[in-house]
Amino acid sequence: MGNFDGVHLGHRSVIDLARGKAPLGIITFEPHPRQVFQPDAPPFRLMNAEARANRLAKLGVDHLFQLQFNKALAALTPEDFARQVLAEGLGISHIVVGADFCFGKGRAGKADDLKALGTRLGFATTIAPLLAIKGREVSSTAIRTALTEGRPRDAAAMLGHLHRIEGEVIHGEKRGRALGYPTANMALTGLHLPRFGVYAVKVDVLTGPQAGAYMGAASLGVRPMFDGQVPNLETFLLEFKGDLYGHHLSVALVDFLRPEMKFDGLPALITQMEADCARAREILSAG
Repeated sequence: MGNFDGVHLGHRSVIDLARGKAPLGIITFEPHPRQVFQPDAPPFRLMNAEARANRLAKLGVDHLFQLQFNKALAALTPEDFARQVLAEGLGISHIVVGADFCFGKGRAGKADDLKALGTRLGFATTIAPLLAIKGREVSSTAIRTALTEGRPRDAAAMLGHLHRIEGEVIHGEKRGRALGYPTANMALTGLHLPRFGVYAVKVDVLTGPQAGAYMGAASLGVRPMFDGQVPNLETFLLEFKGDLYGHHLSVALVDFLRPEMKFDGLPALITQMEADCARAREILSAG
């Protein structure tokens, strides 16, 4: 049980401790509690619900219990949450949480409290120690910092997988098509924003007749060349031709190539895009 934002190596250590005890299920919350308590805070999520579900499925999770987090659930005392939601509602037999897990009204319940409550209510509790790599704790905060600084490989080392942005391809202004580089546009609403710039990316087309794995170059940001305001992700798939509108993509950030730039004119932009794609192909082909 937890928020599992990013499904990083620390989360995976919790999941691995739960394997074999019963059918493997994940209890998580949607929206993220921070979105309920701090609705005006800057976007912070590493994953949307779709991406999290996809990642958990890849880890062999049998059941995903995504609890609707609202003020009514937040108002439950630790004991009421353990009894009403875990024991009576879900009928769990064994639960695993991280050592820093908090629950109940005001985050008053701690991992040890859950263990004591489970003893009374009929379920066992295992507390997973926090994970550290090279003496540094693995956390969603540390991963966000790496992405903000344009270090996707460092983020991947803590995640245990490449950081991915997943969602539906939406209609954009189609400038890329006119420039000879048609891009798949995706919204970044609610997500933590990595460093703005151009990335070498791996792309999984998840739906549609052209589903499969591709290499690509992606621009993440506000498009200063065209006075953009709303950040989005524009991905050019190498060696691909087709229509992706309405289909779902998973775009993995592999390497940061360069920051966003404003060019003197379209010819200079196109020349740079050619160089970006060549560099992305070189990086991705090398593995």
